[in-house]
Amino acid sequence: MTQVGIDLLEIARLERAIGRRPGLAARLFTPAELDWASERARPAQHLAARFCAKEAASKALELDVLRPLDFEVLTSPSGAPRLRLSGVAARRAEEAGLSLSCSLTHSRGMAGAVVVAG
Repeated sequence: MTQVGIDLLEIARLERAIGRRPGLAARLFTPAELDWASERARPAQHLAARFCAKEAASKALELDVLRPLDFEVLTSPSGAPRLRLSGVAARRAEEAGLSLSCSLTHSRGMAGAVVVAG
């Protein structure tokens, strides 16, 4: 069975949240994700898209609670995103025999992601 998850987020909302709560970024993103985004002109654009991928993947796996650090968005040499799962997310995917594919996007103000689990 194929399952789909989608998520959208206003980039400014994530920027404000991280600005107000300095420890939030470390609870939402892996060190590698934070390092990768920090090399970009507007890190929050890229972090917002990655957060959307985590939400979309959680939805595709039908998890009750988002555990952001169970999902890591990696960038292949070609620039394509892919997900690395751990913890509860990895167990759920393995039990269901699912592999995940993702697509990320962002504009000046919005970020989004779609994840297909099949």
